[in-house]
Amino acid sequence: MIQFHNTLSGKLEEFKPLKDGEVTFYACGPTVYNYAHIGNFRTFVFEDLLRRFLEFKGLKVKHVMNVTDVDDKTIAGANREKKTLSVYTAYYTEAFQQDLQTLNMLSPVIQPYATQEIPAMQRLIQTLIEKGVAYEADGSVYYRVTAFPQYGKLSKKKLEGNIEGARVDVDEYDKEQGADFVLWKKAKEDEPSWDSPWGKGRPGWHIECSAMCMRHLGETIDIHAGGEDLVFPHHENEIAQSEAATGKPFVKYWLHAKHLLANGEKMSKSKGNFFTLRDLLAKGYDPMAIRYALLAVHYRHSLNFTFDGLKEAREVIEKLDNCYFQCLSISNISVESAGVGLTQKLSLALDKMTEALGRDLNIAEAVAVLLEEITLINAAIAKKTLDAEDVKSVLSFIQETDRLLGFDIASVHFIPENVKTALEQYSEARKTRDFVKSDLMRHKIVQLGWLVKDGRPGESSTVKKARRAWDIKK
Repeated sequence: MIQFHNTLSGKLEEFKPLKDGEVTFYACGPTVYNYAHIGNFRTFVFEDLLRRFLEFKGLKVKHVMNVTDVDDKTIAGANREKKTLSVYTAYYTEAFQQDLQTLNMLSPVIQPYATQEIPAMQRLIQTLIEKGVAYEADGSVYYRVTAFPQYGKLSKKKLEGNIEGARVDVDEYDKEQGADFVLWKKAKEDEPSWDSPWGKGRPGWHIECSAMCMRHLGETIDIHAGGEDLVFPHHENEIAQSEAATGKPFVKYWLHAKHLLANGEKMSKSKGNFFTLRDLLAKGYDPMAIRYALLAVHYRHSLNFTFDGLKEAREVIEKLDNCYFQCLSISNISVESAGVGLTQKLSLALDKMTEALGRDLNIAEAVAVLLEEITLINAAIAKKTLDAEDVKSVLSFIQETDRLLGFDIASVHFIPENVKTALEQYSEARKTRDFVKSDLMRHKIVQLGWLVKDGRPGESSTVKKARRAWDIKK
């Protein structure tokens, strides 16, 4: 059974997709006015885990993540840098795509751009006008909040401040009232605009996601996810727009990630604790350590991001790496052992991990199971009690957990013949105390992009692919 905490009901609910074997999943994507910061990626990594888990369970996930390339922020940025909107947003869109790859995140199945979906937005607005829940005023179109009695059901806000005619033109607001919000903004001299039945203008932010979500996934979808900062007004407004237009429930399960704090405080450039992913990479931190640090705390709990936490995350990734590559090396060395029968045990461990994730993505329990098994595997390696079948099972186990958690441990599937030959010559030189040759072979292995890991006295040396930030520095 799979259970998720649904923001709409405020309860843990059994997950049952609308269509057997398939999941429709919409995630609010980036607003491409700057580089995404680690708070953004805390949410994106949680959504990546969600998708990986569902696919691991055998479900086909149609994942849509939009790109907001026209809104108040993107227009202000383009004007500030004296660039066209398309040139300005293309740069940050490409940067975001690179960042997704850096953190080993799955690409969305569909990634619509707001500027390419204007006709769908206009059709939705026209429907809302025809149904009497939207109206024209001063060349713009607004959503009449009082026409949707259920407004506030997601955020649980008591919006007694609903006043007929009170309007909000900006895309983001924090008011504790359900003022009418803009669907179509009248064109301004310094802004891009599109023709419409209501004159030249551009869409409001909230209508963008409703239109793109329903166009690509349907009028009712399984899962809509995002950060908790989007619950109000953005997701609240999406519900109002979509359900008023169709008369159907918009989303079955709403999932929201808690805020990220940096060193115990809200991120702020003035406090010196504001970081983009690129800031951390420039400081020498490894992408998978960053991914682990962002993922290791349950998505509905606040995450306090610290450099000490990054250090601990690195130690975990390094432990996984070392275990995998030791077994990859062992699989190429003759091992005489009766074995310890790991196949069934590791299969059960994988089941425990998926069961934990099935309880509202309990990542802490899943990782605890993983690390417990890695400790047992390392002990067996040290005692030389693994046989060929055990080694095969370990490699398969780590590859499967990689597919589930995305830590990019097992992307290397074999040791090249020239590296194995050099390792054998290195090991032989060490046995005969030919240190000149052993140093030469070690250097050769490094030039081939691998590292030598010497075992304790009596243990065989192994190799490890140099691909982490800390490996490359060695």
